Amino acid sequence: MQPTRSTVSTANMAPTFAAGAWPTALPLVAILRGIEPHEAAAHATALLEAGFDCIEVPTNSPGWADSVRTIGEVAAGRALVGAGTVLTAAHLDALVAAGGRMAVSPHTDAALIEDAVGRGLFVLPGAMTASEVFAAQRAGAHAVKLFPAGQLGTGYVKALRAVLPPALSLLAVGGVTPGNLGNFLGAGCVGAGLGSDLYRPGQPARETAARAQAFVAAWHAARSSS
Repeated sequence: MQPTRSTVSTANMAPTFAAGAWPTALPLVAILRGIEPHEAAAHATALLEAGFDCIEVPTNSPGWADSVRTIGEVAAGRALVGAGTVLTAAHLDALVAAGGRMAVSPHTDAALIEDAVGRGLFVLPGAMTASEVFAAQRAGAHAVKLFPAGQLGTGYVKALRAVLPPALSLLAVGGVTPGNLGNFLGAGCVGAGLGSDLYRPGQPARETAARAQAFVAAWHAARSSS
């Protein structure tokens, strides 16, 4: 399934995002869980050079807001940058103060989604069931991440996708690798969030670059065969 494109450009981030549309050219989210601020610039550069245009730093990373700020400066409009594991209004406060534009959560919290949307952020909550996905959509989520996708499997994705609005962007998160990315895309996801198979704390930026290139190649291979 081809992702619905937003009219929002990463080169000139608008204050609002289109509901149901993925806002960047490559619907792969780089999750830099555990990264430290002094490492952020090098890894962001590696990701950008590989073709990534969406990067998140989870709030359980050391100095996460500083990393968001640094990555935003390095990206300079070339990527949608934000935070993951956003759980509270305080996280949203810190995210906005750091210049972040995207709030990613592991769960569906309608009040948190509404708050984030009201701040002009792109909002990507996590969900597992159809009820959670619809609740997230009603609250204003722009897209939804299916978590944990690796444990649920592509059969589950197909069954869930059958009852969801066609325009809703659904991302697979958790257990996605270059080897199975195409399977999730074929099952109905428009993209994926990439965690430990892309980045692990302490790895050198050159390894991030190589892993990022492998995911981008897998994305293009899947798209060319669809």
